[in-house]
Amino acid sequence: MIMIMSASLETLFSDARLLTLEKGQALFHAGAAVREMYLVRSGHVQLLRHTSRGICLVLQNATTGMALAEASAYSDAYHCDAVATQASSVAAMPRHAFRTALARDQKLAQLWAAHLAQSVQAARFRAEIRTLPKVADRLEAWLAEGNSLPEKGQWQDLAAELGITREALYRELARRRDA
Repeated sequence: MIMIMSASLETLFSDARLLTLEKGQALFHAGAAVREMYLVRSGHVQLLRHTSRGICLVLQNATTGMALAEASAYSDAYHCDAVATQASSVAAMPRHAFRTALARDQKLAQLWAAHLAQSVQAARFRAEIRTLPKVADRLEAWLAEGNSLPEKGQWQDLAAELGITREALYRELARRRDA
């Protein structure tokens, strides 16, 4: 299903304008009006939400071929920030053109609906992990889903995805290494 959706998105975004983002550059911010839909052509873009307690939560890790902030197709404003974690290229098409394409192509609309359902499932899994009280339990649940630890320089991204501080993750990883 992911491959089919990716191929369909590639076709849908074939005439989209290409944006280039530098590492750390924001594509949009929470509260901004939604005017375009995005597809990551290369690189890595994260959707981030900052809590009132100062924790940065990763809501999505979008890589090559992935739609970014899918729910934006049906929202007036973004509910998070989109930031490139490395040099990235992103295809951008007007939201009204995106929605028109879905309205004209029932098969594409069904694939999009299935994709959104998978996104909801993934979001629920991330939310479930964040309810676990112990850092060790969060990390174990994340690893049990077939994920593997990223390279050392990207551990802060994992901490954000788990909804913990990077220091708490570093302590847990050190505890596991020493065990």
